[in-house]
Amino acid sequence: MFAAPMAPFELLQPESLSEAIALLDTDAARPLAGGTALMLMMKAGVLRPARLVSLSGLGLEKIESGPAGELRIGAMVSLRKLETDERVRRGWPVISGALLRLSNVRVRNVARLGGHLAHGDPHTDLPPLLSALGATAQIAGPLGERSLPVEALYSGYLETTLKRDELITRIDVPAMGKRRAAYLKCTTRSADDWPAVGVAVVLDGDRQTIVVSAATDRPTRLASADAAESLPIESDLHGSAAYKKQLIRVYIKRAIHEARRAG
Repeated sequence: MFAAPMAPFELLQPESLSEAIALLDTDAARPLAGGTALMLMMKAGVLRPARLVSLSGLGLEKIESGPAGELRIGAMVSLRKLETDERVRRGWPVISGALLRLSNVRVRNVARLGGHLAHGDPHTDLPPLLSALGATAQIAGPLGERSLPVEALYSGYLETTLKRDELITRIDVPAMGKRRAAYLKCTTRSADDWPAVGVAVVLDGDRQTIVVSAATDRPTRLASADAAESLPIESDLHGSAAYKKQLIRVYIKRAIHEARRAG
């Protein structure tokens, strides 16, 4: 049995952000970052865009430090570059550590941060971690630019609050300061597989920030560890709702312990 051929499409390569945004002003267009998820969906026939707009020529591949010590990551930075960047390893080691178990190195070489976040899949690793760290997404569209907390990007399973002709251009991650953080995930197969549950914890003195994912349809912030009991969780191929709820209980405790140990 053979898969149906991929539907034909045009590939456009704009040289400016304004040109890229203008080319996305149609339901038939999709932005192309690394393409790791988009191409799989196109091959499966889930998406059939008539136009792909490449973001490779827009100069969004930089990792820089901001004036307040924040980390500024261009949307077209590959996950592998983010993982190996010395600035990230020193200042935000929790990000580098999380990336080591995000799929495999071949995918991380191709996948881009902006696409990873804009895809909207709750089983991805960086959205809950970046949400817990207080990261913001810089977004450009036909009406100008706006800033949005990473967790506010998501509205449901594979659904985001981005408009059709808006693009993530940069992610800003606040300096860690004296904060300590951990991200843990439980997989049902290999260590780098999609998580059944992902838990990010950031400790700032007596304050705890807890964000869970994979068991929920989007990264979800908890007011406390006990609040996990009221989370709406659905069964999927990674486990039953009851199993995932128990995983959340266990992994929140483990992540808090791991964050306390972080230097």
